[in-house]
Order: sequence, then structure tokens, then C-alpha cells
Amino acid sequence: MRFNPEEITSVIRAELEKFESEVDVSEVGTVLSVGDGIARIYGLEKASAGEMLEFENGVRAQVFNLEAGSIGAVVLGEDRELHEGMTIRRTGKLLQVPVGKGLAGRVVDALGNPIDGKGPIDAETTRPVEMIAPGIAGRQPVTQPLQTGIKAIDAMTPIGRGQRELIIGDRKTGKTAIAVDTIINQKSENVHCFYVAIGQKDSTVAGVVEDLRRNGALDYTTVIVASASAPAPLQYIAPYSGCAMAEHLMYNHGAHTLVVYDDLSKQATAYRQLSLLLRRPPGREAYPGDVFYLHSRLLERAVKLSDELGAGSLTALPIIETQEGEVSAYIPTNVISITDGQIYLQPDLFRANIRPAIDVGISVSRVGGAAQVKAMKHKKVANGLRLNLAAFRELEAFAQLGTDLDAGTQAQIDRGVRMVEILKQPQFQPMHVIDQVTSIFAAASGHLDKVPVARVAEYESKLLAYMRDSHAPFRDKLLSTKVLDAEAETEFNRICAQFTEAFLAGKAPDPR
Repeated sequence: MRFNPEEITSVIRAELEKFESEVDVSEVGTVLSVGDGIARIYGLEKASAGEMLEFENGVRAQVFNLEAGSIGAVVLGEDRELHEGMTIRRTGKLLQVPVGKGLAGRVVDALGNPIDGKGPIDAETTRPVEMIAPGIAGRQPVTQPLQTGIKAIDAMTPIGRGQRELIIGDRKTGKTAIAVDTIINQKSENVHCFYVAIGQKDSTVAGVVEDLRRNGALDYTTVIVASASAPAPLQYIAPYSGCAMAEHLMYNHGAHTLVVYDDLSKQATAYRQLSLLLRRPPGREAYPGDVFYLHSRLLERAVKLSDELGAGSLTALPIIETQEGEVSAYIPTNVISITDGQIYLQPDLFRANIRPAIDVGISVSRVGGAAQVKAMKHKKVANGLRLNLAAFRELEAFAQLGTDLDAGTQAQIDRGVRMVEILKQPQFQPMHVIDQVTSIFAAASGHLDKVPVARVAEYESKLLAYMRDSHAPFRDKLLSTKVLDAEAETEFNRICAQFTEAFLAGKAPDPR
């Protein structure tokens, strides 16, 4: 059989013209070993630290260690279906989560996937979980108060928008309760809230979600959950995910946001687990050397933005659990040094039914009065409260020696007892700042000195009702100006004296 070369050439030319080249340029590696949330991978020489990878079954991972000949990655999901020999490819992207106003009222996992059974997330876009914190030029001083609704905090350790205030204490001392009450108090403050639950029991998180829903706070709150049953990589990444969701609203909508990290000691434990599995050198308490950077790069993202950037804010309330009140342990001292103050909850106060169990001697806010309304900073309110409590603590210790006390000393102790009583506050009952000013002013000015200690709570509730019903114009003026000048102070004293006299006589004051 003879072939015609011209015919063969024409056929090959026609085939070449119809051929379209589609070359897959993605870089693919092979899993060497996988287990305990860690995968060792061969073949991804060009992978970058923090880059997102994808297994052939769709599970994602993040590059953690760059080593000679292989890389170490943390598996962001269940690793039970992963095995040696599987292929894994680079994505060329950093780990990102969905962000936007559509997350309000939703419960999601650490990767932004919905877990509340309400369908897919209506996200505006995605945002990398790791972002560089704004520099000095992009910030402005913290001066705008973030009202928690808790008297002991708003009066003595005030929190400003853009601040980082640590909540620290042993387990079961009311740390989460303070955070939840603060979220509930933002109902009329136009603050978007994010609650990040790290390493907690699912039942505990479900209780928090139900508390928020029952008090009408879930509508403006996003709950990010990496529970105790979640893999360590998800517990490690959850705080950064919550921060990224809040940052989007701050940067793109000029919003004020509040992020609660409950709690960062469990995140540090998860990070220690990953680091030890990847053979990173252990340091103090077996934590890796960069555990300080773990929290500093997260909490530095809390900011009050400059006017040029929209003047939004991100306020952080990190929570740290101590063991037997040991605030000098490694992780507590790290986070204390990063934050702008701490609220210390004492177990002895909690057991004595003084709740919230805030130790006013150790608790401090480094923003101070700059984040308080003027009425709260008045000498007869926050300043008077601090002085009375400080004198009471000293004299209380002296009185325990059993020595006879003069009338003046006994009067100071009696007033201090009532000041402690006035600061008690039930959970889920945050107070408006003007109501707080009213209660503390009455106590610091001596109007409760003759009221029996057992009736202080009754006195407070009736005084606040009396102010709203009988002296609404005076209260409305305080509400609008938030200033307690000499004239207002005189009128305040007159109203409190009038009410106290009627209260002690057992007569309900006549509303005017």
C-alpha cells in the first residue's frame, strides 16, 4: 500500500489547528502522614506560610511548618477520611472566611460555615483571617465609652470603644456572664457583637445562644463556635475568624463592633498541641516560643480608627481562665501585658454572693476616665465610690482584729458595706448609665447610711422608679447632657433626701 505524503500532512495540519491546549499548572503534593489534625506533605516546594491547601476530597488545610523536603500543615476539619498517599494541591490563597451583615443572628463554625440549621450564609464577600493591625497613623485615642450596663465596671474600670479589656478569673466565677451582659447592653448602642466560643462544651454554648436570643441580643450578634469536640486547628483559628468578621464591618461600613474571645487560654492550649505535634521547640510550660505573638497579633487588631478611615471601632474582650487564682502564670501574664487593663473576678467574692465578683483592688482600666461620661466621673459618683471602697477595705481588715472602733470609723465601714451592696447586680439586668449614676450618687452621698443593708436592693429599685415617674424632666436633662453640675447635684441631693425619708417611713412617694 502506497501513502500519499501530501494527504498525511494535510490531515495532521487540520488536527493541529483543532487542538486547544489546556495545561493544569496547579502544584500538587502527596500526603506522607496524617493524624491528630496534622498532615506532613511532600512535593509542595513553593507553598507559602499560612497558605490554604485542599485535599482531593475537599477538606482544607493551612501551611504551618516549612521544612527541608516536606511541609507541615494543620487540617481544618475532620482528618479521619484522610490517609497516606492522598494528593493535596495549593490554592495560592490565604485562609478566608465569609463576612458581611448577613452573619448577624447566625451561629457558624471557625471557617464561617453555618451550624444553626438556618440555611446558607448571605455573605457580602470573604476576608483573610490573618490581617496586619492598623498602624499608629490609622488610629485615634479611645474616648468613646462602651457601656457594659454593669455598675462596678462602668464606674471603676470603664471600657472604651477600641479598647482591649481582659476578663480574668478562675472557672465558674462569672466571666462569661459579664461578657453576655455586655452584649445584651448593646441593644440600643448600635454595636455589632461577635461571641467566639473556644474549647467550650456544646451544651454551654447552646445555653449562651439561648440567653442571647431570650434577651433580644442575637439579632445583632454572630456566634463563632469551635467547641471542645472540634479539632485543635479550628480552636486555634476561631478567634482570628471572629476578628476578621468584625473588621469587615468596621472598615467597610464604619461600624462599631465588639468581639468576645471566650477563652484565649484554650486557644493557647490548642496552639501548644499543634506546635508540639509539629516538633516545634517547647518553652515555658511547654508552650512554643511564639505563643506571645499568637495573642498580640490578634489583640492589636482592636482599634478606634481615625476619621479618615471611617472612625469605626473594634473592641476586644478577651477572657482568660486562671488556676487557683494564679494570675502570674505564663498565659495570664502574657495577655495582661498586651491588654489595656483587666477585670479580675475573685472566687471568694463569688462564693460570698457578691456578684459580679469583681476585685476592685486588682481590676484596672488603662483608659480610665477618658471613656466615661462626665456625670459618671463626678466626685460624688465614680470618684466617691472608689474612695469609699478603698477606705472600707482598709478599715474592714483593721476591724477584724477585734479592736473598739470610734463612731467615725464605724460610720465609714457601714457606708462601705452599703456601697458593696449597691454594686451587686443580677445577671441579664444591665443598667443604663444614668440609672447607674443615680444609684451610686445616692450611696456615695450618704443617703443609704440609715437604710438597712437587707433593704438596699429594694431601695435602689424604688429610687430608680421614682426618678423615672416623679422626676422625669430632671432625668431627661441628665440623659441628654450627661453632666452633673453644681445645680444638678443640689437637685439630686434634694430628690434623694426626699425619697429616703419617705422610704424609711414606709410611705411611697407621691409622683409629681
